[in-house]
Amino acid sequence: MELPQRFMPGRYQVFWRVVTNGVIPGLFTLLLCVGLYRLLIMPLNQLREQANAWRADQLNTRMSNEATSRQDELGELGRAFDHMSERLQGTVLLQQQLLRDMSHELRTPLSRLRVACDSEQDLAQLRERLSREIDAMQRLVEDSLQLAWLDSETAPLPNEDIQLQALWDMLRENACYESHWPASRLPCRLPADCWVRGNLNALAQALENILRNAIRHSPAHGVVTLDGCREGDEWHIWLEDQGGGIAEQDLERIFAPFTRLEGSRPGNGGFGLGLSIARNAVQRQGGRLWAENSGQGLRVHLRLRAG
Repeated sequence: MELPQRFMPGRYQVFWRVVTNGVIPGLFTLLLCVGLYRLLIMPLNQLREQANAWRADQLNTRMSNEATSRQDELGELGRAFDHMSERLQGTVLLQQQLLRDMSHELRTPLSRLRVACDSEQDLAQLRERLSREIDAMQRLVEDSLQLAWLDSETAPLPNEDIQLQALWDMLRENACYESHWPASRLPCRLPADCWVRGNLNALAQALENILRNAIRHSPAHGVVTLDGCREGDEWHIWLEDQGGGIAEQDLERIFAPFTRLEGSRPGNGGFGLGLSIARNAVQRQGGRLWAENSGQGLRVHLRLRAG
């Protein structure tokens, strides 16, 4: 018996051979290539686009959520890129803000220098005025450089045991020399066993900046007191002045560079860079720094590891 022509085995043999050996493997290969492209090449293209955006000073560019949510090496690389971008953007914004604030803050002493040069004051008075304004400008420049360095430096500081009473005695001597205050207006109520663990230079600078700020905003015959107590493995230290408090919403603002407040505190209403530097220095030692209003003035708190 002879089969119909449509059932002959060789009629569609070439067609199915092409389908099974060519079309299906080709489609599978195409789908595999598309998947690999989406899996590997697209994240790399995003990284390239982000790097090109940095080169064009577009530091606010971020990776997509799809790329950063991956749990593989490319996802980790994307998250690292975003972190680096945020860090770069913060550093650039801080530098730009410092430059703007410095240019503004330098106008005042420069204007006073111009007035002093054109005045007919006694030579000794003129020399004293010029020296005072130059010292103010020098301190402003040094503080700005110090703040920029603290913000960009990430290496851990070497730590040692520090007795705060002895450190305060040294800072009080310097403060009395600068401000002409008697030592009795800068008492220390810390116990002799108050030892903390930190970096001596950084902690000294932080306390000195806080002390200068307190003296500048203190009334005539005001007192600035250092006190504290031990709480577990930490020492809770506070420095309190009698210059009146500030608004509650401004307690965090005073740690921003060149903050100016309108209030009842004595002084010029400006906080400069001192508290910003102090907070950065304390945080780099693993401590905390914050402020609150007390009964008579402003109280700045430090929490440091016990030595």
